[in-house]
Amino acid sequence: MQAVIVTSASFIVEHDVVLGNLYMPSSSSTKLPAVVVAGPMTSVKEQVTGVYSRAMAEQGFAALTIDHRHYGQSDGQPRQYEYYPHKIEDLVAALTFLSEQAEVDTNNIGLLGICLGCGYASWASQRSDKVKWLGLIVGYYRDVEAMKTSDNQSFQQKIDQGVKARRHYEKTGEVITIPAAAMHGDAAMTSENLVDYYTHRANVANYKNGFALMSREHFLPFDVQSAAKNITVPTVMVHSENALSPNLARKFYENLESEKKLFWLTGNSQDDFYDNSHLVKQAVTFMIPQKN
Repeated sequence: MQAVIVTSASFIVEHDVVLGNLYMPSSSSTKLPAVVVAGPMTSVKEQVTGVYSRAMAEQGFAALTIDHRHYGQSDGQPRQYEYYPHKIEDLVAALTFLSEQAEVDTNNIGLLGICLGCGYASWASQRSDKVKWLGLIVGYYRDVEAMKTSDNQSFQQKIDQGVKARRHYEKTGEVITIPAAAMHGDAAMTSENLVDYYTHRANVANYKNGFALMSREHFLPFDVQSAAKNITVPTVMVHSENALSPNLARKFYENLESEKKLFWLTGNSQDDFYDNSHLVKQAVTFMIPQKN
């Protein structure tokens, strides 16, 4: 395990400044394998993506995590807006920024996603020729068609709610916001474990527990399953029977046509993989072969 140096990073995406942290091993005599780390909805760089970036840097990688536009210290209006086209574009720009660093081996750059970041990373991998491998840890492999079949009325109501909030924003400039994580009332995340993570364990100064209601217009229809068939780079998946929807992880893996591996770990819950140091180290271990 190597000592790690963390420096600030910044680049421009569509006139907005995106800020991040670049984690580097303190010493290396060769060009470094590198990775951009993508995280869960509403998250910022000091939370789960920072944990995994540090873990990857300890294993000899240059690892970049960012505040996506609309979040944290990065630009972008409206705030707390979970807009998947921007998330994907930000990752593509982050890959370009990382490839331009003198210490980086441009022939060994990967994308690593955690939770919904797996969906953003899966789509971004198809938009950038910088990506040589893909790592997906406890992914939220959204299956929109299945969600519609299960409860189409509620699904459409939430989309309509988002459209209404977006029109309100365009008319008044006001962003209607609900909690990102809360046990009561309307919130983007309502499980006890995730509420504990975002409101206690990872309640860092840079994080705001908010979710722009207008996000639902685009967030609800964001499909991850359909990304699998067009992924062309080697892909390593890590999942758990106690993480989000293991059946959807299996479906996504089955639909991958690229070189692939799937590893199962034992964790107590989805968020256990966010900050449990033992699980993080285990999950990262499966990414280390990509270093060579």
